[in-house]
Amino acid sequence: MSMWGGAAGDDPFNGLRVAWCGRTSTEDRQDPTLSLPRQLHNSRAALPPGALIVAHFYDIESGRKDLEDRGFGTAHERISIPVPRDGGIQDLLAEAGRPDRRFDAVICESIDRISRRTFYGTKIEHELEELGVALFASDEPITLNGKRATAILTRRVKQGIAEWYAVQMLEASWDGLRTHTQQGWNVGRPPYGYDADKVPHPVPAKASEGKTKTRLVPDPVRGPVITQIFTWRVLQRLGYGDIADLLNTDLERYPPPESLNPNFRDRNAWSRSGVREMLLNPKYTGYMVWNRKATTSRRGSSRSMLNPPHLWVWSAAPTHEPLVTREMYQAAQLVGGKRGTSRSGGGGNRHPQTRHVYRLRSFVHCHQCDRRMFGQTETRRKAQDVYYACQPDRNHRGREDRFPGHPKVIRIREDTLLDAVHDLFQRRIFGPQRHELLAADLPATSREAETEWESRCHALQAAAAAIMNKQERLIAQIEDCDAGSELSRRLQARFAELETERQDRLRELAEVEADPPARNDHADLLGMIPLLQTDLAKPPDELQWELFSAFHLEIRYDAAAGVVLIRVTLAEDTIEGVTTMTQQLAASGERCPSGQNRTAVDFVRAPGRIRTCGTRFRRAVLYPLSYGG
Repeated sequence: MSMWGGAAGDDPFNGLRVAWCGRTSTEDRQDPTLSLPRQLHNSRAALPPGALIVAHFYDIESGRKDLEDRGFGTAHERISIPVPRDGGIQDLLAEAGRPDRRFDAVICESIDRISRRTFYGTKIEHELEELGVALFASDEPITLNGKRATAILTRRVKQGIAEWYAVQMLEASWDGLRTHTQQGWNVGRPPYGYDADKVPHPVPAKASEGKTKTRLVPDPVRGPVITQIFTWRVLQRLGYGDIADLLNTDLERYPPPESLNPNFRDRNAWSRSGVREMLLNPKYTGYMVWNRKATTSRRGSSRSMLNPPHLWVWSAAPTHEPLVTREMYQAAQLVGGKRGTSRSGGGGNRHPQTRHVYRLRSFVHCHQCDRRMFGQTETRRKAQDVYYACQPDRNHRGREDRFPGHPKVIRIREDTLLDAVHDLFQRRIFGPQRHELLAADLPATSREAETEWESRCHALQAAAAAIMNKQERLIAQIEDCDAGSELSRRLQARFAELETERQDRLRELAEVEADPPARNDHADLLGMIPLLQTDLAKPPDELQWELFSAFHLEIRYDAAAGVVLIRVTLAEDTIEGVTTMTQQLAASGERCPSGQNRTAVDFVRAPGRIRTCGTRFRRAVLYPLSYGG
């Protein structure tokens, strides 16, 4: 008896029940209404007489997907295909394992229709074989006599070629899109704030078909909205939801974006996720950027995942008019990490259990672990002591090794920090001696940056020279060897490796030399801020918080050294908002009597009076100022 139930010597194909398996790529790349009927016709024509196709399984999906994600698509539901469908690849494998299956073999047009990846193709073939189901292909010999050696070799070669072809096409497509990006052409729909400037395709044959390429031009109405969104984010450090609320207050001035998904109805309103997408889009800097997102499919649903920034493809230079500077874009990306989960605005927390307003909320960070420090309040003898604390194992119990050497709790008093912050603003930002104080600090900072740059250049030059010396020694050894010998070939290969390494160092050196440290300190920005004699301890907490946000206040506490580093930043993009904030402060504040606030000098002279939960300041409080356009 044969495995198909016929008597020995009978035609093994007589009455053989066969399931047809088809697959075509996504509906955007191929025409399933033509491809699938063709595959079925070729498979039916290749079957020997007596064999009959009794079931039809097919999918419209990529053949490079993982097997566990195959067969769950719904593209076939949107297309009228003149072929009956009993399911997809998963349904075929499930029925193959049942005792009441309707088929004894499976046929496809070509083995790459099962999978474009050799691993999954052979896995499906093995699973079917274990279940007693043969897998045929219409372009291969179909036999049941047990001799399979030549057929296996032919199939494996075809599978290897199919996978090579798919990978080669992906690589060619990648290179083409990278060049497309470098030339400044946009891929996909223009982002909110830009319009599409369609240019006839440079290839005459494609241009005759009406195909075009797209460059980005600012939308006169929506472009300023993007600039406003980034300004709110960077200057006021507003959250996505707060920005969306502001935009929704005037939809005529800030028209909301249209939904990118035609299956969803437009909300005609701004959303938190929409604001977030815009703040993450680097195209607003004027550079063309591609490969930010990777589309993955899981069980029939597609979703986009953000690729790591080092995988993004940037144009070498700006290709369209920017809506924000690259510096402002980068500053917007850092706001989330600095805010943490802190709410926007400086008012009191609306939670009923909140009893204290932390005036430096979201500005204080631990130098050792870079985490944002949280507020704590202790009541002692009817008086409240306010601290900012860092306790990394509070939310990471059992993972203390994540921050080795970090104390369990680090705390510093709020009044200590406020004294230092107020002194910094009153003397170095609003005081009459601010330019002299800045001039005394900047030369040292500039020299340090320039020294670091020169050291980097010298190191790269030395590395390139050392590699050249190795190459010269290799040349001497190659000359002493017999031409064509194994040693000669190995020395030449090593010489080529060193040359590649030397060129990398020279390329890196050219990049470093082309980006020397800026010598323009933009000190004129400081002169655009009015002089104030306001006591900064008097204005409302909300106004103080907005002032600190406008100047990008950063406070880092190094408990090990007993040092507080305070940094404020002025930029050309935000100087107008800073000036407005300063004018509001002058209108609401009170004049500061001479000597009312303690200064950093007081801290140094009386270190015993300044404690941070048992840790004294052993060095002066630092006031670095960062200026940049």
